[in-house]
Amino acid sequence: MRQRTPNEEDSAAQLSSVPWVVVEVRALPAYRLHVRFVDGTEGEVDVSPIIFGKKAGVFEPLRNEKRFGEVYVDDGAVTWPGELDLAPDTMYDEIKAHGHYTITR
Repeated sequence: MRQRTPNEEDSAAQLSSVPWVVVEVRALPAYRLHVRFVDGTEGEVDVSPIIFGKKAGVFEPLRNEKRFGEVYVDDGAVTWPGELDLAPDTMYDEIKAHGHYTITR
């Protein structure tokens, strides 16, 4: 088993001390995600407004359902191949308050 470097250990400790660290994500129909955070908070995120908006930009490739389904967690954030990610802090706050979050720009 590989041992962590001091920087990796510091990063892991820092991630576990904030509640908005994503620990699980899965794609749902209609360009939504189910997200669970390190403190157990979980809910749905509607990503469709940024994917299908006029200014989708880097998120436009996610219009492909297969590509959208390639979502995973990397360093506590919702991520897709190609270095696309979503900031978890606002997502956490909205899910904590309302049980869901619709991402808009």
